[in-house]
Amino acid sequence: MKNKLKVSLWLACFSIFWELNAQMKVTFLNQTWIRYTDNNPGSTLFDTPVDHTFDIGLRRTRMQFFGPVAPRVFVYGQVGLNNLSFNGMRKQGVFLHDATAEYEAIDNKLSIGSGLTAWNGLARYAAPSIGTLLALDAPLYQQFTNDVSDQFVRKFSIYAKGKIGSLDYRLIASKPMAIQKASVAVPDISTNADFSTLPAHMMYHGYASYQFKDQEKNTTAYQTGTYLGTKNILNLGIGAVYQKNAVWYLTTDTVLSDLKLINLDFFMDRPLSERNHTALTVYAAAQYSNYGKDYIRNIGVMNPVTVNNNASNLNGAGNSVALIGTGVTYYTQVGYLLPQKILKERGQLQPYIAVQSSDFQKYDMLLTTTNFGVNWLIDGHRAKLSFDVQNRPVLIATSGAMPSVLRKNMYVLQYQISI
Repeated sequence: MKNKLKVSLWLACFSIFWELNAQMKVTFLNQTWIRYTDNNPGSTLFDTPVDHTFDIGLRRTRMQFFGPVAPRVFVYGQVGLNNLSFNGMRKQGVFLHDATAEYEAIDNKLSIGSGLTAWNGLARYAAPSIGTLLALDAPLYQQFTNDVSDQFVRKFSIYAKGKIGSLDYRLIASKPMAIQKASVAVPDISTNADFSTLPAHMMYHGYASYQFKDQEKNTTAYQTGTYLGTKNILNLGIGAVYQKNAVWYLTTDTVLSDLKLINLDFFMDRPLSERNHTALTVYAAAQYSNYGKDYIRNIGVMNPVTVNNNASNLNGAGNSVALIGTGVTYYTQVGYLLPQKILKERGQLQPYIAVQSSDFQKYDMLLTTTNFGVNWLIDGHRAKLSFDVQNRPVLIATSGAMPSVLRKNMYVLQYQISI
């Protein structure tokens, strides 16, 4: 009898909470990767050399909850995990991604908020909507301090955002997290610039886009990858980042340098044929990055190995590739939503290609990473199967001034469920 009473009381409390928060939304997303990787030279897994790796892992698992809790007051929260793989820590646990509250000061034109948040400047995909990506992954170079001085792109910030006519904007002031607690290894100071371990100055960043056609929502920080022909979007954007004395390097003395980034981008997503339900998605960006003298960051997403035992391999272990650095980066992705009549009631196909070309100061050569693949949209983004092939450059040190370049591939089958 007591148990039935407890259940009744819990149900009553839940019912009252639900009525008071009828506009709150809850979402769930899971992305599973089934992958085959041609590892970089010298890749080692727990003391065993491995040239190739087959693995299965969770790229992302997330839950969001958001909505208005009072007149003009909006809250947003997200929890989840990333990169849970066979060689990682078990039971690593769900962690907090976002926790923000904002106040709408002027209808639609100005909202002010604060918390742990992905409201970032610089570029469209500095805060990507991972459930609506066109390519398998976002352009990671736009996540400029990912897990170095932030928590998986989220920062402790004060932000202002809104729309003025067709101009959508976001302005942010962030307190960088301590480099000493970073989840990625930050090397000791050397002749190549890296993030300083001195107490950090505030970071200031922003992004604005002029939306010529349909207007995009800015309820949350996250920017849609493809609308699958449901909107006619044509945007031009500009963004920038500045942090005083963010990085350092050695000459005869210690030199402190400012972090300075600027990006221009273009996004188009438009239906082509209403009868065939076809659509074209195009994104292009050009970014100048100054992280200090010869800064390079290699990134290995959900890296299938643990150690690089080849000193001439400049990329690092596994699938690591130079994606971020001082210099100029150009990025383009294009996707085409094929006619619905091909698969009929079984969904639609969307082939795509994504290309990043970077002219980094350190290497004085153009490094190009290419992804091409196809999305099988079983039920839009709610149930999606993607096959992606990545071809990446691997830099090998030589006796000359510049390294030589090998090419390696990675093949990924991703199954996404989004509710």
